[in-house]
Parts: sequence; C-alpha cells; structure tokens
Amino acid sequence: MIVNEQVAIDHGLKKDEFAKICELLERTPNITELGIFSAMWNEHCSYKSSRLHLKKLPTKGKQVIQGPGENAGVVDIGDNDAIVFKIESHNHPSFIEPYQGAATGVGGIMRDVFTMGARPIANLNSIHFGSPQHKKTKNLLRGVVHGIGGYGNCMGVPTIAGQTNFDSSYNGNILVNAMTLGLVKKDKIFYSKAAGLNKPVIYVGSKTGRDGIHGASMASASFDEKIEEKKPTVQVGDPFTEKLLLEACLELMAGDSIIAIQDMGAAGLTSSSIEMASKGNLGIEIDLNKVPCREAKMTPYEIMLSESQERMLIVLENGKENQAKKIFDKWNLDFAIIGKTTKSKRIELYFNNEKVSNIPVNTLVENSPMYDRKWKKSKLPKKNIIKKEHLNSLKIINVLKKILSDPNVCSKEWIWQQYDHTVMGDTIQKPGGDSGVVRVHGTNKAVAASVDSSAVYCWAHPLTGGKQVVCESFRNLISVGAKPIAITNCLNFGSPENEDNMGEFVECVQGIGEASKYLNFPVVSGNVSFYNQTKEKGIKPTPSIGGIGLIKDYQKMITMDFKEVDNIVLVIGKTEGHIDQSLFSRNILNEKNGPPPEVNLFNEKNIGETLLKLIEKDFIKSAHDVSLGGIITAVAKMSIKGNKGINLIKPKFLINEIEYYFAEDQGRYIIEVTKENLKKVSDILNKNAVHFDQLGTINENQLYINDKTKVTIDELKSSHTNWLENYMSK
Repeated sequence: MIVNEQVAIDHGLKKDEFAKICELLERTPNITELGIFSAMWNEHCSYKSSRLHLKKLPTKGKQVIQGPGENAGVVDIGDNDAIVFKIESHNHPSFIEPYQGAATGVGGIMRDVFTMGARPIANLNSIHFGSPQHKKTKNLLRGVVHGIGGYGNCMGVPTIAGQTNFDSSYNGNILVNAMTLGLVKKDKIFYSKAAGLNKPVIYVGSKTGRDGIHGASMASASFDEKIEEKKPTVQVGDPFTEKLLLEACLELMAGDSIIAIQDMGAAGLTSSSIEMASKGNLGIEIDLNKVPCREAKMTPYEIMLSESQERMLIVLENGKENQAKKIFDKWNLDFAIIGKTTKSKRIELYFNNEKVSNIPVNTLVENSPMYDRKWKKSKLPKKNIIKKEHLNSLKIINVLKKILSDPNVCSKEWIWQQYDHTVMGDTIQKPGGDSGVVRVHGTNKAVAASVDSSAVYCWAHPLTGGKQVVCESFRNLISVGAKPIAITNCLNFGSPENEDNMGEFVECVQGIGEASKYLNFPVVSGNVSFYNQTKEKGIKPTPSIGGIGLIKDYQKMITMDFKEVDNIVLVIGKTEGHIDQSLFSRNILNEKNGPPPEVNLFNEKNIGETLLKLIEKDFIKSAHDVSLGGIITAVAKMSIKGNKGINLIKPKFLINEIEYYFAEDQGRYIIEVTKENLKKVSDILNKNAVHFDQLGTINENQLYINDKTKVTIDELKSSHTNWLENYMSK
C-alpha cells in the first residue's frame, strides 16, 4: 500500500504528526512503519495530551519502591514483602463487546502485575453505566459483570471490592476500570528495561491472531454511528491460558535467567518491544516469521499491531534458552526466540528475509508528540438557596428509604456475588464494606484496598472533586483500620481537544496532586483514558482512585456493622449542612447545580490519623465513612450490616434536621464505642482537636429519630437490597 497523508489520517494521526514522522525518518514510512507510529503515538500509548500535567503528581514516598513508568507501581509493606498494583481502563472495548472487553481488561491488568514477578492476590473494579432507563444499560451491565467474573474466577484471584455507578453521561460510553494487587518479595521484582547486547528476545504465551488490531487506536478516538464496525478491534481473552502463563512466568522468575520482561498489552508486540528497547537505550531486531501465529498469511503489519491476549516478551541471559523453553513446554505454551538486542537503537523487523521496518527507537518514544492543549478554568458555582419550609415538609424516613434504594447507593450484592471473593483463602473483608482486605498469606499482616470515583463533584468543580476522591480513598482505608500507603489512578475524560474537557482534566489532576501530597498518599501508577464521548457529548469527568493501605495485625481490622446493643455511636468531624451536589439535593430536590462540599486537607489528615490511634488502642468497635447520602445513610447501612437499630438523638445544631442528616460535608466518620470507653475516646478526640457529636445508642432492631419517628431495620434492608436484583430480573 502506498502511504500518504490520507492513509495516516485514517490511522488516527494528524497531518502535522505525519509530516513530523516523514521528517524524523527523512523518508515516507511504509505501511508497517506507519502502523507502528500510529500505535505508539496515539493517546492511549503516548499520553501526548496528559504527560505535561501528570509530571506534577507526587510519586515518591518512604514506602515507594517503583513509581510511574513501569508496568505497575510497587510499595514496601515490610518483612521483604512488597505490593505491586495498578488500575487501567478498558472502556471502549467494553461498550462494543461488554463480556470480552471487561474480561480482557481484567486479564491485561493481571499481566501488568505478574510481569513484575508478583503473584496476583486481589482484583477490584470501578464500573460506570448510563441511566438505568437507557435501553443498553442492563445488557451492558450484565455483560461486563459476567466478563469480570468469568476471567477473575477462572484465574483463581479473588475480587474483593469495587464500585458501580449509574449516570446518563455514560449512556454512550461506559467505563470499565480494572485494578489488581500482587505480592512479591522485594529482592525478586522484575522490570522491563532491556540490557546487554545480542541477548535473545523471547516470545511466550498464546499465538498471535488478528483480534485487537488497532485496539489502542480505537481507544484513542471518540465513538460515532459506525461503532458496530469496531467489534473486530476488541480482543478475545482466554483466562485458562493466562493461568498457565502466570505459573510459567513465576516458575521462570524463580531462577536468574530473565533480564527484562514486558507483557504485550495495548499495541501488542509493537509497544512491548519498543518500550523495552527505549528503557535500555538499545535496539531490537525481530524476525517476524518466527512469531507464532494462529492465522494464515498474517502480514508484518498485522503481527505487530495484533492485541491478542496472554502474551509476554522476555529478554533472557544467553545460554538460558533451553532451560526456559522446558518450563513453557511443560505448561503447554508457545516459546519462540524471535530476535535479539542490538546496539543500533533501532527497531528492525524482518519478514521473508526482507527488512520491513527500520525505525530509530527515540523517534517513537522521546520524539512522540507532547501537547500543551488549551483549557478552561472552572469557576466555583454559587450556592443554592434552599427554602426551609420545603425541607420541613419532608419526612426523614421516606427520604432515607428513597436514598437507600437509589441505584448509586443500593446494595451491589447481585454484582459481587458473581465474583469469587474468597478463593486463595486470605480474604478477610469481602465486598460491601469500605475496603476489601486480604491477609498476607502466613502472616498477621493484611492489605486493604478500595476504588472510588466522584464524577458529580468533579463535574461541579474539578479541582475540589479531584481532592475529594483522593480523600474518599483515604477514609475508606482508615475505616477498616489500615494505614494508607499509596494510590493508583485511572483518569477517564472526554476529548482533550475540547477546552472544557481538558480543563476538567487539568484541574482534577491538580486536585489529586494537592491531596496526595498533603496526605502522604503518593500516586505510583495509573492510566489516562481520553475520548470517552460519542460525537460531541462527553462523560462527566471521572477519575477513579485505587488506594491501598496496610494493617499490621489483621486482628485489629474494623468492619462497618454495628456490634452491640447499648454501645454509643459518634459522628467524627464537623457537619456544616452542605447540601449542594449531594444525593439528597439531586434526587429529592431535583437540584443539579451548586458547588461540591469543601475539602479541608488538614482535617482529613488529622481526623484520619486520630482514628488510627483509637483503633490501635482497641477503642473502636465499628466504623464507616460518611459519603453519599450523609450521616443517616451511613448509619442505616451500619444498622443493616449489623442487623441492629439505633436511637438517634437530636444533637445541638443550628442547621435544619434534614440538612444535618443528609448533608455530604467531607472528612467525617461514624464510629461505635462502648460506654466504658466513651470518656477515653472523647479525651483523645479533644486532645487532637477533632470535632465530634454523639449521635445515639444502638438498640435491637429499629431506627428511632428523636424518640418519635421509627422504622424497622428490616424495612430499611428491603429498601437497600432489592433495587438492583429487581432491575436485573425484569
């Protein structure tokens, strides 16, 4: 095929980008080379619109072993143990083909983790769908959930936590973000930096097919009316093969033969080979005839751009090939020596004894475009004026039931019951709490993990929303008794070529950076997903934050269920009555405007650290952070979980009762303490300048408000648990 400007545009490149490629090569690229450039220079692989801003994020910390730039981030949890973790998007493929899109998203993120030598110990996910009334939502939800469960369950890795949200902005672009944690010994971490000359380059895993060609490019474009034509670009996963690949790689890693290893993810053999060469400042020579293919007459273009799953690229020490081959033969996987490292600093490809590509590696990586795109700053919206008589006319119990059955608050048990959350035998807090928790096998240590997003707050004011979602992750870890260590992020936005969308991205990243830095909660890995829009309509800005924390003694882990009758319930942190952008305001008052709640980073850190002190002293029986739906929703969920009631007393507050109970002020937790420990807890809170109110006393099975309004916990449970199951069964 003759390559010209139009062919380049059809590959997703801009006119000036094609001109730059011709200038760098001092010639016109052939079709294989153009395909390689289009893969490496697209948004999904090059981060050309986001790199400038991502550099500002705090990425270092006392426990950080590896920050961004590798397959995943790595943090130290003591005793020569480390956790490898990352979150990534598989949004576009999951909208086109929900089962395979979600399944291969899970498979891809697990490979990112075990390519670094870590055995996966937990999966999480953050999934967002359109309005429940939209014609596609139910089938998309069913397909995605089956895909996540189908792959993770077959791999034997527990899915321990997640979140599911519904919003009409995702009607044309759902979000599927998958996160994996792996456990590794600090002295057995593997990296993707190639080293040494004339070292064998090995292809292992499944054969290469035509599935997934242009997958990375498709993920870097908006959807249009031709969406159905893109189904061939969705990868097809095989979890049983990945299980074999995991075991074979870990067996090989037990020795000393691997120099570098990289999974073939987005852009397949192209990105894996080029990234290894770039990091090692080397060249790589590959004979494409030696690549194991499962389809006849595959061209160099197809082989290089295929995103067939369950494949790895390895640089081995010389003389170790036979030993390595025996391992992969034993696991019934392909093993092929396809090339070698060179000093040329070029990617040189041969096919049928002809050189079909000769590209300097630096033109693909260091010289890839980086844009400082125009963006608009967001103003903080004005507060809404809410009429008190309107609030006074509402009945708290009716409002509470409606909020508990809201799609974004209701129990997601229908979803997580389809995931195996106890396989491996170390899950000690399953989905449905603030964080999932897995024990570090054979020790008293446990790792907590949660994933959060807050698109409504980010849409109202991106800077505040970016801070809030980091704080929400921080609180979810604190709530189970874990000391927060680090985060990974998946940044889902519309087109960066739109100034409003780009502004949302820039300010969300700024907010994430400010909160991460202040809370000593560094960003060690992540992913950017732009072009989540159909035609001109983009999603609400949705940064997903995956946080992990350490519990040194798992016996001190906290759960959210109320424990004992007559125990005292406190709300920690001050309630000012911020209603704007709350679930109450949006769903009960039908008011969509106004600013999100303010985030006070000093209070977040101080309150979180104080709660960890109380947990260390065994003063807290249960805890739950206050988020969507405010205090009374948090209390109701604790009651439902523990099958206990509560007598809520009216605190001495100056704001309306409705505002007090349903406001979404940040930095708050509900905690349960015994009467005997109340004074000790109060003294510690006062000493640390932490505001608290006494909310009430736990009873057998009813929620009382000021001794006059009551509802049984069974009624609340019915409101909370039935919506999703009823929705999916219709």
